[in-house]
Amino acid sequence: METVTRFAPSPTGYIHIGNVRSAIYPYLLAKQQNGKMILRIEDTDRGRYVEGATELIEDTLEWLGLNWDEGPIVGGPHAPYFQSERQEIYHEYARRLIAAGRAYADPTPPEQIEEYRKECNAKKVPFLYRNFRPNDTPEWQPGIPLRFKAEPKDYEWHDEVMGDMHAGPEVQDDIILIKQDGFPTYNFAHIVDDAEMGVTHVMRGVEYLSSTPNYLELYDALKLERPKLVSLPHILAPQGNKKLGKRDGAKSVTEYRDDGVLSEAMLNYLACLGWNDGTEQEIYTKDELIKAFSLDRIQTSGARYDETKLLWVNGQWIRRIFDEQGVEALYTRTAEFWPEVANNHPDDYKKRVLSIIYDRLKTLSDLREMTAYFFAEPEVDLDMIIQNKFLKKLSESELENLLKQSIEKLSSLSEWDADVLQDALNQLLQDTGRKPAELFSLIRLSLSFAPFSPALNLTLEVLGRDVSLARLNTVARAI
Repeated sequence: METVTRFAPSPTGYIHIGNVRSAIYPYLLAKQQNGKMILRIEDTDRGRYVEGATELIEDTLEWLGLNWDEGPIVGGPHAPYFQSERQEIYHEYARRLIAAGRAYADPTPPEQIEEYRKECNAKKVPFLYRNFRPNDTPEWQPGIPLRFKAEPKDYEWHDEVMGDMHAGPEVQDDIILIKQDGFPTYNFAHIVDDAEMGVTHVMRGVEYLSSTPNYLELYDALKLERPKLVSLPHILAPQGNKKLGKRDGAKSVTEYRDDGVLSEAMLNYLACLGWNDGTEQEIYTKDELIKAFSLDRIQTSGARYDETKLLWVNGQWIRRIFDEQGVEALYTRTAEFWPEVANNHPDDYKKRVLSIIYDRLKTLSDLREMTAYFFAEPEVDLDMIIQNKFLKKLSESELENLLKQSIEKLSSLSEWDADVLQDALNQLLQDTGRKPAELFSLIRLSLSFAPFSPALNLTLEVLGRDVSLARLNTVARAI
């Protein structure tokens, strides 16, 4: 049987980290098994629907390279792929349950249901609606909620991550199938759609595990074959004490993208957040993930979200792209991330800057802060020099003399390339008797007035003779 997985998000806002991981695993499994992944938009909760959210979902998946085989845009044999357009299908299945005596119209007002709930709370017993099931119910028609008529019993099933599971009849209830507005609930719609679309593996968050007995009873009542069930543990907040949420500092995938996180890094990090192949490998291409992925290596406990690790992975991918594909490949990704003053400089110069700074980047947005001095004169800040831990013991006259010696040596060079400049800097160390941390810190700060910069000889080479000497002279006069 062909492996068919699905990603079925609700268009209710931005794409959360956890949402995306729930797309990655179905994609990897489908591709590994030469199967297909379906994108289905579960938009029946009209009160939470957000305009534009579907396009955001599609854009995020395309950015990550998680191309779906059926669904919006690409189409397929099981269209439509928006649940809001599939009402007749759900109503057909609902009528099957009614005919079998397994569903009933329930006009009970919400106020009365709340009273039943309060009654159970007062008695300190679980609230199960089946204990308050009405005796006389009208014929069902859209506009009246439709409930499943549970016949509770023991259920056993196998979860591909959690293993063999068991639940007693006490957890099964008369769940709502069709709401008053005519739209199905998630509990009903996903079972119908998965069956109609031939889904073989249902991957979703572990929070749905407690509802599985209700789902199993629906499969039985509809005489549907059960798919394989895969419960994905939560992504936890950095403290590890709860499920990751907006308040825990995790941004949307779009925000990370806008901050200069690469798609390869995001895919890599999230795939490994709760899964590993048993090796020490940490950096994976998409093809490597497809080859290595297996359900039995998904961990059963939650995985802590660690933004520092994400940024480390991103830095590794920045370096990998440069080292394997060259500066041109990395440069094409940087258009939105240069400081504004870089706009008036040619591409070739910006590529030279990128080629000496790339290995210090955690995100592409670091370019704004780390490269500004390559494109505009930095403001002279003598405090940065005077308070530097390597220079604060030197007097102003010593600092001035060091700069003058450096200017004299660099001015005498007939060539201005990295190797010649490094030789000159090494000679300056001998001539001045200073430690590298002292001499090089003074020259570096005078050129950039930035907390970090590339190797000094490379910085000098890219800035050029005239700019470099002019900046050193400016600082020498200011001290």
